[in-house]
Amino acid sequence: MHTLLKGSTKEVKIGHDLPFVMIGEKINPTGHKKLAAALLSGDFEYIKSLVEKQMAWGADVLDVNVGVPGLDEVAMIPKVVELIYSLADIPICLDSGNPQVLEAGLKAARGKPLVNSVSGEENRLKTVLPLVKDRNAAVIGLTMDESGIPSSATGRLAVAEKILNQAAKLGIPAEDVIIDPLVLTVGSDSKAASITLETISLLRKELGVNINLGASNVSFGLPDRMVINQAFLALGIQAGATCSITDPAKMGMTVKATDLLMGRDANSLHYLKYFRNAEKLRAVEAEKAQN
Repeated sequence: MHTLLKGSTKEVKIGHDLPFVMIGEKINPTGHKKLAAALLSGDFEYIKSLVEKQMAWGADVLDVNVGVPGLDEVAMIPKVVELIYSLADIPICLDSGNPQVLEAGLKAARGKPLVNSVSGEENRLKTVLPLVKDRNAAVIGLTMDESGIPSSATGRLAVAEKILNQAAKLGIPAEDVIIDPLVLTVGSDSKAASITLETISLLRKELGVNINLGASNVSFGLPDRMVINQAFLALGIQAGATCSITDPAKMGMTVKATDLLMGRDANSLHYLKYFRNAEKLRAVEAEKAQN
């Protein structure tokens, strides 16, 4: 099963038999004070730098979130979307909990965008899925509902089935629904990661859908978080995850190495090309830091 996303000119396919897709996470002001300030002041130069850096580090899709208290998000998101298209031809992922913001972003989006996200909550299903259908977009479905995140893999599978069934009723095909099995921190529950990995395996076996994996939550509250995140992402890809909203500068080498080890990179070409590019980018960043 392949999920097809489109930017202004470039197409990206997501699938279990294809290289892992990185959705750049950096245009999100949550915990990012400099970006929040830039959005409030209209500093598009900083946003431009985030787009360019993620593109340089191999982002296949760019996540766009403009959720800052006091900001008119409905007015802002089309501006940021247009800025991205002036710099990049890749697809975008519109990220908001506000259906009005999603609608405004979808109107500005070109090609076939991705919506982040819907859940199994009735209100979200009723408000988000019609927007996805009307725009012929794809959507990420979170395995949570009014009761929260199920504690078992089978519980999360049931929520995924609910989302897919509701999408199908509206005429949204299964290939346009990417399921996110969600993960909690292993700092408070040592089984949190293993439950998510089990969910990924179940989703792939029972539903065959594409699967998004958010890796960073798994390490919250623990030291040396990046090592944990990298290990978890590699395990998730092996279990069946096909894309992730992540920082390509930090996780790109892990993704390319995992693709290589899983036989998705003939003659190591993608890994070697990415490695050489990463070396150049690090050298440029080191030179800037010295000046």
